[in-house]
Parts: sequence; structure tokens; C-alpha cells
Amino acid sequence: MLSPNFNDRKLPITMLVLHYTGMETAEVAHERLCDPEAEVSAHWLVKEGGQIESLVDEDKRAWHAGVGSWNGITDVNSASIGVEIVNGGHNVLTAEGHLPPYPDIQILAVIKLCKEIIARHNIKAANIVGHSDIAPERKEDPGEHFPWSGLAAAGVGNWPAELSEDNRVLFELGDRDRGLSIIQRGLADLGYGISVTGCLDEQTQAVIRAVQRRYRPTRIDGVIDMQVMDVLKSLSLMSRSAVA
Repeated sequence: MLSPNFNDRKLPITMLVLHYTGMETAEVAHERLCDPEAEVSAHWLVKEGGQIESLVDEDKRAWHAGVGSWNGITDVNSASIGVEIVNGGHNVLTAEGHLPPYPDIQILAVIKLCKEIIARHNIKAANIVGHSDIAPERKEDPGEHFPWSGLAAAGVGNWPAELSEDNRVLFELGDRDRGLSIIQRGLADLGYGISVTGCLDEQTQAVIRAVQRRYRPTRIDGVIDMQVMDVLKSLSLMSRSAVA
């Protein structure tokens, strides 16, 4: 069943946004994504067994992103394709209290779908993002358990060079420093919605957590350490190389 929750785009397609459903089952997620009263939707739904379902035509504006921004675009829905991946995420943990794994067959389907979307719309690697990237202060999906490195290895999105073992802390919440202004400008250049304040404020901490959740998922603390700097430098180099 197609979702009725869409309208016309106002911007060209330049982004691909990945989500987890955060619900108990694929059936419950599908019902919500197609419920006109819920006013949410996505272009695609990928189930645990690798089945892919189209919910909204890609030329239409699905309602998956909500409030957020990327590269200065605040109407992310108009500029993006949204893919919902069936996974309980932080909302529906396993019986042991862990984040539920993404089955391999599901991830292979996600990779195939993403490659097709990227080819159709010529989406740049730097614009393949998670919901937590565009809305770091309110979203965590597709989660630190999502295999971003595997997608990047398959040609979907960027992945930083190997991190050093140096995890010395540089800045913590409340710190002020000229170096923080430089880091904030660098984060904005990568696409994150962030103000340049020269302070590791709550907004900046949320963005750093989003970076850690995606690129250094073993420790998500909002602290800027040397490994976070490694990530940012590597991503910046890839971004510059793509433009050159």
C-alpha cells in the first residue's frame, strides 16, 4: 500500500537520508507510515528479510525528516530521498537490553537500494546521511549499531581513515576557545547545522555525539578528543577531494 503522506517538492534531490523505524515490527511501522493521521512517511521501507517496499514515489516529497538541516538546507524533505529500515533501535531493545542487530540480508538490500538511488539522482557521498546527522539534538537513528563502515566499503557514503590510538580530551562541555570556532566551522562545512560560538555548548555537543555515533560508535560522549579530530580531518579531506 502506498502512503498518502506526501506533497510536491520545492527543491531538487541532493540527499539520501537513512532511518530506523524504531517500532516493534515491520507491520506496525508500515501502518504508521501509511496512516494519514500520523503525517509521516518515507519513499522506501526495507524489512528485516531484505524485502523492499515503495511507499512514496521519489519525485514527491515524503515526510520523513522533520525539523533539521544539512548544508544549510532546512527543508530536508524537499531535497532528499528517505529510506526507513525496519529496526527497533533505541526504542525497542532486545531482551538482554541491547540494540537489535541489522540482519546481513537486510543490509545487503539497503546497499543495493542506496546504490540505485544514488545513480538515479547523482547524490554525492557526503550527502548520504543518517537522521541523527540532520537532527542531532533530537534524533539517534539509524543508531550506533548501524554498519556505516560496511556501506562505505560497498560505495555508499564516506568513512574516515583509520583512527589513532590517541584519545586525549581537547574540549569538554562549557569550554571556550578559538579552536572551537575553527572546529564548528569545519563541522558546518561538512554539512552539520551548527552555530559558530567558540564554545562547546549543548548544540555543539549534540553534533559531536552525532559524529561519534556514526564514525566512532564505541564511545559517544560529546567530548572532542583526538580521535574525533581524526574523524573530522579525514572527512574534510574527502570532501575537498570530491570538489577538486
